[in-house]
Amino acid sequence: MISPHAVVQTDSIGKEVRIDEFAVVRAGARLGNGVRIHPHVIVEAGVVIEDDVEIFPGAYLGKEPKGAGATARAVEFDRRVVIGAGASIGPHAVIFYDVEIGAQSLIGDGASIREQCRIGSRCLVSRGVTINYNAAIGSRTRIMDCSHITGNCVIGEDVFISTLVATVNDNEMVQRAYTEGKIIGPRVADRASIGAGACLLPGVSVGEGAVVGAGSVVTRDVAAYALVVGVPARFVRSLK
Repeated sequence: MISPHAVVQTDSIGKEVRIDEFAVVRAGARLGNGVRIHPHVIVEAGVVIEDDVEIFPGAYLGKEPKGAGATARAVEFDRRVVIGAGASIGPHAVIFYDVEIGAQSLIGDGASIREQCRIGSRCLVSRGVTINYNAAIGSRTRIMDCSHITGNCVIGEDVFISTLVATVNDNEMVQRAYTEGKIIGPRVADRASIGAGACLLPGVSVGEGAVVGAGSVVTRDVAAYALVVGVPARFVRSLK
């Protein structure tokens, strides 16, 4: 069912699709079977929505990245977005061009995911989470409310990142410049857990199964299955 008050310019629409009033679906978008698009959603050209995806009111899929002269990094992207089967995109979430989201992943209310990001299947990106450019997130990883995943960050599978976690990628902030190879986000290996309010500094690695305590500041690599806490984070014991 397509509301007469929706603007639908594509003819690539599967079976049993519902598009509610005031939604906009541009020419060149592709909708699979059983897709549900709520009011005031915008779906730009080049967006592929696979079967049984639900997109809640006010979400924007296919936002074009703009530097506007304010960013040091050159903005590069492909005009495509892929939303995997069974995924759910929350109200007012913003998905930039050149993003892939795996099947059955949940993107929470007001989340923002920038260009060149790849998110696995069955992930949770909770309310107010921001994911900057060129971040990779493995399957079944959970990122809780209001955390920030910085550009050039790599997060493995089955990782848990609690609320208000910060990741950063620039040790030379005073230069206000983007130098390829120097702007590197943290690496978080499979099954690691990051406690609420922790901060991971540029280029650090958190090993497989490691735990970073709440409020910790990670300034150096964390070994696999290590528990670290404090400012700066220090080794407490092995969890293996």
